[in-house]
Order: sequence, then structure tokens, then C-alpha cells
Amino acid sequence: MSRGTDRDDPGEKLAVELVDEFASRLRGQLVRPGDPDYEAARKVWNGLIDKRPALVARCDGDEDVIAAVNFARDNDLPLAVRGGGHGVAGLALCDGGLVIDLSGMTGVDVDPDGRTARARGGCTLADVDRATQRHGLAAPLGLVSKTGIAGLTLSGGMGWLRRAYGLSCDNVVSARVVTADGRLLTADGSENGDLFWAIRGGGGNFGVVTSFEYRLLPVGPEVFFCNVYYPADRAGEVLRTCEQYLSKAPDQLGPLGVLGRVPEIEEFPSEAHGEPFVALLALFPGDPAEGEEALGPLREITEPICDLSGPLSYVEAQTVLDEDYPDGGRYYWKSLNVPELSDALIERILEHAAAAPSPTSTIDVWYQGGAMAQVGEEETAFANRGVPYLLGIEGNWEEEADSAANVAWVRDTFSDLRDSFSTGGLYLNFPGFLEEGEQLLRESFGPNYERLAAVKATYDPGNLFRLNANIEPKKPNS
Repeated sequence: MSRGTDRDDPGEKLAVELVDEFASRLRGQLVRPGDPDYEAARKVWNGLIDKRPALVARCDGDEDVIAAVNFARDNDLPLAVRGGGHGVAGLALCDGGLVIDLSGMTGVDVDPDGRTARARGGCTLADVDRATQRHGLAAPLGLVSKTGIAGLTLSGGMGWLRRAYGLSCDNVVSARVVTADGRLLTADGSENGDLFWAIRGGGGNFGVVTSFEYRLLPVGPEVFFCNVYYPADRAGEVLRTCEQYLSKAPDQLGPLGVLGRVPEIEEFPSEAHGEPFVALLALFPGDPAEGEEALGPLREITEPICDLSGPLSYVEAQTVLDEDYPDGGRYYWKSLNVPELSDALIERILEHAAAAPSPTSTIDVWYQGGAMAQVGEEETAFANRGVPYLLGIEGNWEEEADSAANVAWVRDTFSDLRDSFSTGGLYLNFPGFLEEGEQLLRESFGPNYERLAAVKATYDPGNLFRLNANIEPKKPNS
């Protein structure tokens, strides 16, 4: 299944001399169809995505990004921006246009005394974690080490530390952004404040972020990681016990509930392989001994299928889920906010999880609140902070022949749960392909949508950066 624009190739209309001149101005590499590196350059983590860009600019610094933005704008080319990692919806590529590829820009500079780190736009979580953990510090990022920091942060950024320290975007101190007119701007609390507000949750609508400066918090280097699997027929008890536990537990704990099927690997009892489970995963960022005690109640709800909990280095904990998302697998995800874990909702989730065509698909329950809910609704672009739960519907499978069935399962599950249980909106890092259009975006950005449209009109009035969860520039006098 291929997603994207049509296959017409505007790049074919570009004069060879013009492209050659553009290539000569790059410190990095310009990859074209027919080049030995082209097939590798157009591949992304999600094997469901099959797009053929006219040009891929593998950038080697801010000046390369500026040159690429100017080239795309001046030649009316579709423009996609690729960071360092996943990008499940495939918006990091485009058919027939220019891809700005930041994946080679992976430097991280840590200021341990000031507790900040500046990370380039092509970094993954692993790049940042390795650099910051040398000092016993971490930026609140995501759950899978191969995720790119840029897309994650621009659309919010939820990870194990969300309740302790907030979202990734809440911990951005400043950013460097190349805007549609080719300017390199600093966005922070004193410069370009409207842009700084917008990039913290508003996605890639406003420019190419070439680096983020993050606030760092004391985490690790050793942590305790809860990773316990229970029979799915106890899901109501497990999920609500976790809910009650969090009402009394410190905000530093941010559990994730997962409903799926036991994988056929040696860590799990062979008699349980293929059986439905409900799991609770959580990371305690402080002393592992304290964490083992604090997380004990989540591991003693009923007799588990398997308990893989234990002390880990923080860097290791950030890789626990990596094997569930191999490169080249096929992925189609959606999400929705829900106000409560009612009996009816849990029963419906169980039904949908059992109906998944792929044994590796899951429905996830993100327990929200804590620090992420203490930021004002309009303080950053990220909205719906007060919603206590997010459901993630993950279609994960291997073969192209199974794509239609798995995509249909995700869409059907999303539609049913949205109609019956949702308060509206979704997490834009788990967007599907945004078939629902502007209405869903308005729900997701809530009261911030109109302000985002105005910022978009200031920094990208021509909507050059439109291959994303796109916000149309606000029209004058509208």
C-alpha cells in the first residue's frame, strides 16, 4: 500500500544544470533517481510507505537546510522533511518532490552544569540518551530508542517521564528553525516567541528545526523497570487497579497499559504463546531499590503470565520496546483521547484487540496527568492536556498482502471507539493518515488551532511545509 501524492514527477521538469548547481552548494549529498544510494535514501522505517522523491538532500548542517528550502520554494517542489527516526505516517517522504534529510545531523552537546543539551534535528532518542546519561541526566523523550527526536518533540513527545517531567516539547528551551523564506531563526522565550510557542506541539508546519535545546533532569543511570503481563480476562481489574494506584502514587510514575497477544519467544512460557494479555509497563527514574518497592503494587494485582521487571540502566530501559518495531515492518496507527476507563470501554477494547488480524498489533492505554497536565492548555500548542487517558491503536504486521486487513482493523477500531467513548482529538504522533481531515486537527489542537493558523500565516504563508498534520495559513481578515 502506497501513501502520498500522485506519481507525477516535478523533478523531471528541472534542468539538469539547475539540479547540478544545487548539488554543488551542498556540503552533504544530493541523491537522485538512478543513483546507487537512491533506493536506500527513499526507504523509511515503515515498510508500508513507498514513495519516490525526485531529490533527497542529505544535509550536513544548517546551511544545507537553508539551500534546500530555498530550492524547493523557488522551483515549486513538494517538500518533505525527514528527521532521524520513525515517522509512522510516512510524511517524511514525498512523490516527485524534494526530501530534506536530517538523519546525518546527529551531534549532541551537553552542558551538565546548566543541565541542558543541544541536539541536532537528525538525532534519535538513543543519540541523546547516550550523551546525557554520561552525566546522569536525561531529556524527557519517547519509549523507543530509534525514534527521531524532531517529529516526536514537534507533536508533543510522550514517554516514560511524561507524568514526572512533562512532554518533550515542555522541556524545549530553544530551537533553531529554518523558515519558508530561508531564514535561520532562534525560537525561545525571548526571540520569536510566537514561533517558539507553535513548534511545541504544532508539528512541522512552521519550518525545519535543525536543533533543539532541551532541559535535562536527573534520571538514572540505573532505574527500575516494571514489565509485567497478566491474562487479558483480568484486564478490567488490572487497568483500574493501576488507575487507583496512580491516584495515590507520586507523579514520577507514568504507566502504559498494553493489550495484545503473547509473543512466541523464550522469555514467555510456551503454554502462553499466542494468548491474549494485558501488560503494565512503567519506569521509576530514581533509585532502583525505591522503584522496586514503589512499583510493587502493579506487579501483584493477580497471578501474572510473566514478570520481566527488574533494574536496568536508563539507556537499556529506553530500548525495551525496540524489538517490537523492527525496520521494514508495516505500521498503521491511530489514537484518541478518552475521559474514563469505564467497564464498557474496557470490554470494547478487549473485543477489538482480540479481533486484530496480526498477533503483533496492540491497543495501548496511556495514563496521563501529572506534570504534562500542569502546563496550561494554551501555554504551548499541545492541547487536550487534561484528558486522563489516550488510547493508541497500533496495527503492526509484516507482509504487504496483509495490509488491507490490518489498516481496516485500525480504522474500524478507531471509528467505533471514537463514536462511543472519545472526547475528541488525537495524539499527532499516532495519526494514521489523517483521513478525517481538518475537523480532527481542530479537535486535536483545541483552542490553539486559530492561533496556530495565524502563526503559520506569519512564517509560512504559502504553505510550503504542508506534508504534515497540516494547518492552513490563516487568511487575512478571516
